[in-house]
Amino acid sequence: MRTLIILAFLLGMNVLHAQSILGKWNTFDDRTGENRSTVEFYEKGGRIYGKIIGLASAEDAQKTCTLCTDDRKNKPIIGLEIVRGMAKKSNLWQGGTILDPEDGKAYTCKIWLEEGNLKVRGYVGVFYRTQTWKRVE
Repeated sequence: MRTLIILAFLLGMNVLHAQSILGKWNTFDDRTGENRSTVEFYEKGGRIYGKIIGLASAEDAQKTCTLCTDDRKNKPIIGLEIVRGMAKKSNLWQGGTILDPEDGKAYTCKIWLEEGNLKVRGYVGVFYRTQTWKRVE
């Protein structure tokens, strides 16, 4: 009986983890499909934030966000908070922004889970780009 209770608890924890965006996710280059970075999502003040915790390219590890125009200007890419202020609404996280460190611009953002992957969509007006990120195991 005790084994069944423990097993049910562990299975329940896996379901909760699968429905959360918290944790580490690998990002990929849109053109090549190669791993670019690892982003860690965390909660702060009731909102979700994400920062770059690793880069696939060793030569990129020393780069800074030279094109950023806010408090992230000239900050190292590793440790850079690129997702800010996301709030959950139904099955979607929205109301925040995502920063592209390559152009220094912050975009309106929506994030959702789809088939175990993270869909991250940045908007400029009615135009958008969606990336698929994969959870780090």
